Amino acid sequence: MTSVIICGGGVIGACVAFYLAERGSDVTVVERNGVANGASGKSGGFLALDWCRGTPVDPLARRSFDLHAELADRVGIDWGYRRLETLGVAASPRRDLSRLRSAPTPGWLGPDAAVHGQLGTPETTAQVTPDLFTKGMLTASGAEVVDGAVDGVILEDGRATGVLVDGKPLVADATVIAMGPWSVLACQWLPLPGVYGLKGHSLVFRYTPDDPKALFVELEDEDGKSSTPEVMPRPDGTTYVCGLSGEAPLPVDPAHVGTEDGGPEKLLAMTAMFAPDLGTAEILASQACYRPVTQDGMPLIGAVPGVAGAYVATGHSVWGMLNGPATGEAMAELILEGTAGSVDISPLDPGRLPVLDAGSIST
Repeated sequence: MTSVIICGGGVIGACVAFYLAERGSDVTVVERNGVANGASGKSGGFLALDWCRGTPVDPLARRSFDLHAELADRVGIDWGYRRLETLGVAASPRRDLSRLRSAPTPGWLGPDAAVHGQLGTPETTAQVTPDLFTKGMLTASGAEVVDGAVDGVILEDGRATGVLVDGKPLVADATVIAMGPWSVLACQWLPLPGVYGLKGHSLVFRYTPDDPKALFVELEDEDGKSSTPEVMPRPDGTTYVCGLSGEAPLPVDPAHVGTEDGGPEKLLAMTAMFAPDLGTAEILASQACYRPVTQDGMPLIGAVPGVAGAYVATGHSVWGMLNGPATGEAMAELILEGTAGSVDISPLDPGRLPVLDAGSIST
């Protein structure tokens, strides 16, 4: 039986754990700040079949979209999966939008909003509740979860034989780095490209629209400033809104991630402009997270060059929740069989990008 340590308890780590365990591996997940406590618990949970078309990620996304439907049927855990329609909405108190209107506007939107197009149908767009999906996949994997911070990779004769967790060795046949933007810390131990954090704010309201649809809004405020909030009504009676970036740098400790001064208030004001009823609903969560991005915008999925037994799966940007299942499946195939047969991940090999200078990492 192959033993594998996965560093990171986000959606990518959970999906890798699931598909490894399904193939008989002994899996341990190391997480320092709680499962799904970063972007994997604070994202929108939006899924799209073909929104990555024209990029190297497109085959991964299409495979993963199908796997989401399959997993929702066979795993037996309710994580809020459903197909839904996705609309493009324009909103402005300064302009007459009647010429843009291409379809009836949902009644829960305000008079200054208009639907300008259908972006997805129930055949091409869907959703999950992200923390429930991440925790559900990890539960279904049966993996052991170890609380602690990974502070080193154990290397013996050019091979990764485990990790140090709070200074104590934990050994395994293979090690996977899947710590989201904090995967950059692994550049101190392994020859990996840089991974960076893209910060965003979000609000979760206690609100159930009469006609739930995912909305991508192009909002112009009274001063002519533009923003692009996204709205995801969920089956659990809540509605998620995001769309305001942050400037604070990635903290070394994920526990120190927080909202920035005025951030939640700005997002609330934006929401009230295009959906007044939603903007006055009870706020259940005001939060921020960092999504992992790479130099070329594509994820790092594959073996770490020059280090046997070491692998990486991170850098999925806004598409981590979508691409988690296919990433997990491909990584399990790569680790156990030597190649990923379900989807071609060679364009996402970490060796395509230059290695980050470990001296540039602030710890």
